[in-house]
Amino acid sequence: MISQIKNNLITNLRILFFLSFILCSFSFISDSQKSTLANDIRIERHKAVKMSDGVTLFADVYLPAEPGRYPTIVSSTPYGVQRDGSHEMFVKFAQHGYAVVFFDVRGRYESEGKWEPFRNEAKDGYESIEWAAAQPFSNGKVATYGGSYVGHNQWAAASQAPPHLVVSFPSLASTNIYANWLTMGGAYRLSFNYGWGVVRMPNRIMLPQYWHTESFMPENLKYDNVLMHLPLNDMDMTYEGSPVQHYRDWLKHESYDEYWKAISDEERFNKIKVPTQTLGGWFDIFLMGTINGYTGMKKNGATEEARNGARMIIGPWGHGPSQSFGGIDFTPAAMLDMFQFHMRLYDYYLQGIKTGIENEKPVQLFYMGVNKWRGETDWPIPGTEFRELYIDSKGKANSVRGDGKLTFTKPSSSSSDSYNYDPLNPVPTTGGNNCCGTPTQAGPYDQRPLERREDLLVYTSEFLSDTITIAGPVRMKLHAATDGTDTDWMIKLVDVYPNGYAMPVSEGILRARFREGLDKMKLLKPNQTYEYDIELTGTANAFLPGHRIRIDITSSNFPQFDRNPNTGEPLGSSSKTRVARQTIYHGGTTLSHILLPVVKGL
Repeated sequence: MISQIKNNLITNLRILFFLSFILCSFSFISDSQKSTLANDIRIERHKAVKMSDGVTLFADVYLPAEPGRYPTIVSSTPYGVQRDGSHEMFVKFAQHGYAVVFFDVRGRYESEGKWEPFRNEAKDGYESIEWAAAQPFSNGKVATYGGSYVGHNQWAAASQAPPHLVVSFPSLASTNIYANWLTMGGAYRLSFNYGWGVVRMPNRIMLPQYWHTESFMPENLKYDNVLMHLPLNDMDMTYEGSPVQHYRDWLKHESYDEYWKAISDEERFNKIKVPTQTLGGWFDIFLMGTINGYTGMKKNGATEEARNGARMIIGPWGHGPSQSFGGIDFTPAAMLDMFQFHMRLYDYYLQGIKTGIENEKPVQLFYMGVNKWRGETDWPIPGTEFRELYIDSKGKANSVRGDGKLTFTKPSSSSSDSYNYDPLNPVPTTGGNNCCGTPTQAGPYDQRPLERREDLLVYTSEFLSDTITIAGPVRMKLHAATDGTDTDWMIKLVDVYPNGYAMPVSEGILRARFREGLDKMKLLKPNQTYEYDIELTGTANAFLPGHRIRIDITSSNFPQFDRNPNTGEPLGSSSKTRVARQTIYHGGTTLSHILLPVVKGL
């Protein structure tokens, strides 16, 4: 009975979408399982494609109206092919002479099988590409398309080296589900993992009333209250009412173990044979995947063509191109026409058309501060000067009212700053690298409301007399101690404007137990000083004259990241918390500093 109700729901939804498409598009002359003619294209709905294990996936196929063999674009989504937002793009591709095959991934919407996030995309992607290449509408040359989860699907499929794949365009995508999706520095991305993994993508098809909403919680549940729940390992019951297995598996595998290595694209860059174009935003949750995709392919691609064909573009965006983001207008120069950008790549590689990309530098970066694009030959940029910027104080750097300062000169005398981190009163997420329906802001939001807190250390430079331009990876060397066996260190690099606006340009977090590597968990000795190497997000920003450079240091960023309970217990298992006493050392032999990638100005 339940199965019949589910099938009827799916059928009714398909009919609803199809009728909407008729009203909003051109003229159609057949039902949803036959070829449909719209202007100069035709769409074949609900195309059945059987995988080698007997599971049938379903796809929509977009084709030019004129029969023939065309270069082909393949994409696969867990969000439903008839509501993913890609329809308009695929219509344009077909109008410009491409065939497009758009799949529901295994276990989602119309496709059969069990939904297990990330687990089947490599094999199914390979078979989907090869199936498409063998169809009468294809000339055998295939490219892939899509961002976010759909971008990860491209990496996964390309790692299987399908013979007919020519080029991939994974945008806004993770390359290591553990290291740059599920966690950052080992700290669990709570609001995203719960909002996406439980609320939006549980063990069922999401009901239509929650589509296209920023918060997927029913009105009678407050998202913030749910995220405060402890322990994390049964938090799925709060919303779903039953266990969500993949969410529980994520918590159980808290380090970078074989569970995660088996699906990591970064473990398989050396098997990818084709050129790849990555695209991301300075404030996107998957920014490090964008960067690692480029650098990984440049260094480890399986062929010379793949290594030389690696490309990357990063703008001042969140989870997709925009002119304004997080309260900052980056001018019309920031906006990107995604269709034209894709066409230049596909036309060049699939049709041999000189589109201009063959003459461009492989790395295109938008420099915030001056709001300009510049082409670079690599990442990090050749000739980058990595300069140490040291933190210093007289022991009272707590809040923006304190005496914390930044200097390019090494502090001669040792000193320290301390604060209490209480997991029951965490520093709230305000801007930064996040996305996708969680109740937290993403982007360059003003940090001043946070910088008034006593549990946040603030170190600020003098007013700059000359521009300092940075572009590349950012790291923090931190000498610190805590009175427990585990805690978190949260770092933000901030551009302070003359009017006081504190714009974050890079952030990073490290769960202390992962200080020796994400695949190595080792608890701390209380009150022992350790040197931590903390990776922040890459960036490109010009700190202008009259501005100041600032470093904020604390131990929480909630709910973007889960609250470290400071107990040393395994991830998700703790129902109790303890207040931690944190001490940051600087000067003398404990030179805590941030490493800035300084480049020549624009």
